[in-house]
Amino acid sequence: MVKKLLHTRMRVNDLARTVKFYQDALGLKLSRQHTSPRGAQLAFLQTPNSDEEIEICQMPPGAPAVQVQPDLMHLAFEVDDLEAFAAELKKKGFALSDGPTKTGSGSVIAFIDAPEGYEVELIQRK
Repeated sequence: MVKKLLHTRMRVNDLARTVKFYQDALGLKLSRQHTSPRGAQLAFLQTPNSDEEIEICQMPPGAPAVQVQPDLMHLAFEVDDLEAFAAELKKKGFALSDGPTKTGSGSVIAFIDAPEGYEVELIQRK
């Protein structure tokens, strides 16, 4: 039986650019970085108030490039005040790609595009 979720892996073309985005835009912390036995460059990002991490993986030279399909997957993060969070993003040079939109449950959601085409959902709960 599964005990708990440890991490989610996302493959990217530019590890440094992607890690910088998650640090600068969302305030995630780099917990460790190393090269895997297969030669992939790995970086693990800590998410606030959660044990799970996000693993960012860049394969060695010669591997096929990452091409993220639209709406393939996304990460979702809760924020206290979406309007204030979006204003801070704008000050840092990032823009929402969709929203804010009020949902039927009373939450407010918006999206920001991460490098490689991955989406990040921001949720302000009711």
